[in-house]
Amino acid sequence: MRLAFLGTPSAAVPSLEALVYAGHEVALVVTRPDRKRGRGSELSPSPVKQAALGLGLPVSHSLKDLEGLGVERGIVVAYGALIPAAVLAVTPMLNVHFSLLPRWRGAAPVQRAILAGDEQTGVCVMTLEEALDTGPVHSRAVTSVDEKTADQLTGELAILGANVLVEVLGSGELLEHPVAQEGEATYAHKLTSETFHLQASMPVALLSRTVRLGRAFFFLGDRRVRVLAGHEAVSRARAGGVTFEGGEVLVHTVDGSYALEQVQVEGSRAMSANAWWLGARLDPTTLTWS
Repeated sequence: MRLAFLGTPSAAVPSLEALVYAGHEVALVVTRPDRKRGRGSELSPSPVKQAALGLGLPVSHSLKDLEGLGVERGIVVAYGALIPAAVLAVTPMLNVHFSLLPRWRGAAPVQRAILAGDEQTGVCVMTLEEALDTGPVHSRAVTSVDEKTADQLTGELAILGANVLVEVLGSGELLEHPVAQEGEATYAHKLTSETFHLQASMPVALLSRTVRLGRAFFFLGDRRVRVLAGHEAVSRARAGGVTFEGGEVLVHTVDGSYALEQVQVEGSRAMSANAWWLGARLDPTTLTWS
């Protein structure tokens, strides 16, 4: 099948590669413009652009370049921008979405599934419509959330989605007969800095899930402390306190405690929480985190 591919982050790469390996003709890859990534001023291509160039595929940063290509379908995987109705009217598109629609329509479905404590999530291949993630579903696959981090779960869903996508494109029945979404819709709103801010007023289960998103932090005085890893623990200390108990550094919330395993204090490198505690020589009788 002659296709166009629209995607940007690394989570979209497995779908692009799967299309090529399945024998489909990818006439054009459209991705978001090069941008600064990490330190330095040099522009870097998106992971999808890097993968496309490695596969010898033409790459564009403009949807206008879809005009006149004569593709049968566009494939959208985490492109990073809405597709205008005028483009959809000319080029029908399939979207690989990382949730079990209609649950978690929107920008951050993986993270919202983790934060909500969902036991399962999955991928849907749907027909793309102008409205946000409302299109009928061609096929889906389910996986467990367990204690996976957002990165781990996203990587798993990326591969799962690539497999489902190839299955849909290879089946006339699945491709031509999608099924309307059923059930209550929920929305995966964009994440903000405050989403990752750990606070003592949080239930410890929510704090633990927030750490699994990968950017969690709290303040100790005026210094920001990133929490890279940890686990729930048992203690009767006061909420808002920080203590060292049983060989572990604990922060205490309104209903429980959380043991810090690895942290990164603002201005320092990542290290074990114990190394940080011993090196900082902190006084637990006066410590408060927020």
